[in-house]
Amino acid sequence: MQADSTVSTSAVALARRFPSTFLFGAATASYQIEGAAQEDGRGESIWDRFSHTPGKVRDGDTGDVAADHSHRWREDIGLMRELGLDAYRFSVAWPRIIPDGIGQVNPAGLDWYERLVDGLLEAGIQPWATLYHWDLPQPLQDRGGWAARETVDAFVTYAEAVARRLGDRVSGWITHNEPWVVSFVGNYQGRHAPGISDLATAIQVSHHVLLSHGRAVPVIRAASPRAQVGITLNLNQARAASTSPDDVAAARREDGFLNRWFLDPIFGRGYPADLVAAFGERMPAITPEDLAEIAAPLDFLGVNNYFPSYVRAVPTAPGRDLGMAHLAPDDLAARGFEITEMGWPVVPDAFGQLLADVHEAYQPAAIYVTENGCAFPDEVQDGAVHDPRRQAYLETHISALADAMAAGAPIRGYFAWSLMDNFEWAHGYSKRFGIVYVDYQSQQRIVKDSGHWYQALLSAHRSRA
Repeated sequence: MQADSTVSTSAVALARRFPSTFLFGAATASYQIEGAAQEDGRGESIWDRFSHTPGKVRDGDTGDVAADHSHRWREDIGLMRELGLDAYRFSVAWPRIIPDGIGQVNPAGLDWYERLVDGLLEAGIQPWATLYHWDLPQPLQDRGGWAARETVDAFVTYAEAVARRLGDRVSGWITHNEPWVVSFVGNYQGRHAPGISDLATAIQVSHHVLLSHGRAVPVIRAASPRAQVGITLNLNQARAASTSPDDVAAARREDGFLNRWFLDPIFGRGYPADLVAAFGERMPAITPEDLAEIAAPLDFLGVNNYFPSYVRAVPTAPGRDLGMAHLAPDDLAARGFEITEMGWPVVPDAFGQLLADVHEAYQPAAIYVTENGCAFPDEVQDGAVHDPRRQAYLETHISALADAMAAGAPIRGYFAWSLMDNFEWAHGYSKRFGIVYVDYQSQQRIVKDSGHWYQALLSAHRSRA
């Protein structure tokens, strides 16, 4: 009882720092939770192919079943209502809507998402839809994937089909989730689908993803005029590992590679000159018309952040073409940082500073934190999951967000990652990010202590409305 009182007190104090219009929610992604990989006409995605390729995903895990959300969505909406979410960010699986990537629309796929959206609205929860969270239809990949310009047009057609069906009910549209990961983790580092390791391909992919975003924005607006439209980028503060000029320069390159490569063109500045020079002959042909389309006006910028990057200079080598590397988890721990199960440092002030920096540098109309969270080992004990480190992470990061708002950043909402444990890409089911625990054998859901704390925060916030 004392613990509950402490949770309530801390949540109430933090809730006072947010206006009544602020949105608190949670986020998921289609391939990570839905399952039903071969039901209702769904086509194959690049993640189906990648996860079924031996050696690509830990323990050979796949998203075939995942958290079985496609069958348990009513139960999951009930959990969202119990938690008191204002909004829920989900992603639409392109292969459910247009199985071949182009061509005929699958009515059963649209029907499923319509039921989900209507269920959210009945529960008083705003639907926020991401159109691309990495599950490209495999037939498009077979024709070149995002490196092929035809995929840009295919995405716009897909986006229009979804927006026309759901546009009168969705509150917020996100064209793409984390283009940097799509481009460079999937096509340069090769750790994600489609598993390509070629820098020139990755740069081409990044341009086409951004171009598809820019072209889709007016199409979505026309079909869903009352909704907000934006894009989500994964952004990190790039901090030099030391004060040496080489490390400081490496941190600047990291900021360009991860942040400015996407922020600059989206906000009408074109690609950053220092990165264009560094990429050299690997740069694709880019027209002024492309850049104008990429810079389509946005209603908001979505920001995903989990940790800052501590960067050191290293000799250039394959896979390290820009001459930089992140400090290893052991090095970060030796500096006193708490380290998550992903090997990431916990640095709340960097989160707040990042949001303030983005506001100062780019002046977005609004910012939504569309993912923020952490992975720690979780165990069920007597029917409960005690996760004090995750609770502390959420509390300190949401507090840092409030600091950024107080300094003037136009932050309008926060989506915790994640609503529930899920398929964590190449890590399979070995990492748990959820505020709700999922037993993958029984599919039982258990709200973790961090989820109860978040519930108290949202309840206290709602009482101020």
